[in-house]
Amino acid sequence: MNKRPNTTLRPRIGGHILVDQLVAQGVEHVFCVPGESYLAVLDGLHDQDIQVTVCRQEGGAAMMADAYGKLTGKPGICMVTRAPGASNALAGVHISSQDSTPLILFVGQIERGMREREAFQEMDYRAVFGTQAKWVTEIDQVERIPEIISRAFHVATSGRPGPVVIALPEDMLVETAEVADAPHYEVVESMPTAGQMKELEQLLAKARKPVAILGGSRWDADAAARFADSASACKLPVAVQFRRQMLFPTNHPCFIGDVGLGSNPALIQYIKEADLVLLIGGRMSEVPSQSYTLLDIPVPSQTLVHVQPDPQELNRVYRADLAINVSPAAFTQALAALDLAQPSPVWANELSRMRDSYEAWTDPLRISHPGNFQMGQVMAHLRTVLPPDAIMCNGAGNYATWLHRFHPFTQYGTQLAPTSGSMGYGLPAAVGAKRIFPERTVVCFAGDGCFMMHGQEFATAVQYDLPIVVLVIDNGMYGTIRMHQEREYPARLSATTLHNPDFAAYAQAFGGHGERVETTEQFAPALERATASGKPAILHCLLDPETISPTTTLEKIRQQALAAQS
Repeated sequence: MNKRPNTTLRPRIGGHILVDQLVAQGVEHVFCVPGESYLAVLDGLHDQDIQVTVCRQEGGAAMMADAYGKLTGKPGICMVTRAPGASNALAGVHISSQDSTPLILFVGQIERGMREREAFQEMDYRAVFGTQAKWVTEIDQVERIPEIISRAFHVATSGRPGPVVIALPEDMLVETAEVADAPHYEVVESMPTAGQMKELEQLLAKARKPVAILGGSRWDADAAARFADSASACKLPVAVQFRRQMLFPTNHPCFIGDVGLGSNPALIQYIKEADLVLLIGGRMSEVPSQSYTLLDIPVPSQTLVHVQPDPQELNRVYRADLAINVSPAAFTQALAALDLAQPSPVWANELSRMRDSYEAWTDPLRISHPGNFQMGQVMAHLRTVLPPDAIMCNGAGNYATWLHRFHPFTQYGTQLAPTSGSMGYGLPAAVGAKRIFPERTVVCFAGDGCFMMHGQEFATAVQYDLPIVVLVIDNGMYGTIRMHQEREYPARLSATTLHNPDFAAYAQAFGGHGERVETTEQFAPALERATASGKPAILHCLLDPETISPTTTLEKIRQQALAAQS
């Protein structure tokens, strides 16, 4: 790519200058809900070779942009209109922030001369988004558009990636200026020092019960492959953080599980007893840390090596014995150059034991639960029919446990799931993924409550002829909340029951393929028909309400809670 800017000066209106900056930065996709506040930008997009996806709600558009950032490592671009639209998009910005995903949100703004009069849809974007974004700004001078857009790409991708929000006053976008385009951004990278890698080598050599835990962003396929090779060389046990399964192949002999919600108890115990934790990329926040109980704060009992691209995250919660301020991509390059020693017999035995435990824990055919629709058998079938590069998407809810625990993620770039636990994410993410990679299989898992939060984006899938497959797991409730409700206030049902539509008819009404699946035996042929239809498809899967997780039922939780109270 030619990274030199266009220096030919010609008069352009602000909206066109902005679009030209997106072209200069290599943008290929924009996800938006249109608004009169940024018509000049929409006009600029008319003549450019940028794929525009028109969405049905701003939250869905922002989540699609987040999905783009997760899959490519480049900033996802989202455009929305003033205050109501921006407010809807906030959910996607929060996901981007907690998930460390590069994203740039452009928001239409009132005319500059109307500020502080509470004009129509006026909002102070710096105040509203200031705690959620890495940088929030407003472009007051048309001449500064190239400068600010260039900075936005640098901020969104540097250190710990995240969202940038840029407000665009409507009158500024129609002013004219003669300015040069900014050059293509470059992600700033550094490398670990020789001394740091030597110290790591020594720590590994002394370890008897080590574990690597992978998380965060700033990974790519090459970095994931390099680390897998390094782990193989020394038989290093490897786990991944919550909803980061795609960072390490689950079929690799060194993989021992994921650290999140509903984790294998044997894995949690192993990490607590480890003598060396190599934390790469992630923050070890509330969910993977098991509510901050896995590592002591501020000084873990385990020797901690923390690799993080953002210096502000190092030693923020956990004091590391060795803190390395680099990205996972840079770290894995340096790690590949080390001559890693073979493990001690204790180390090797621990890996073998934990690998056996992982394989038993993730065998879906060992699971049986109430009802005619058996999720274990469904997951086993998906293992046999989905290609290894299928992109699996989900939002939040107990239904997602089946996907995280039992699906074999064996390739990088195959998982879209919010570590922030945001409901409604799965469907927009699936639409965005299929828009970016139309040749790949894309499957969305969604609970009944989760699906309805952004179910309207099924219309976007139909509009752009995106044959995704959506599995709506319907148990007639907000299941996760009901589970906690029974645990804390047993037999006192309140505000968690749902009366759902016919999701198969919903799909058909939008112009897609829809089927109702009530038994395990109906699932495989329904999935085959959905795939063969060539249309966006919904399989409405009826799950017994008692099946609240792979390990327990609502009745068991209720009885345990009642017994504890008596």
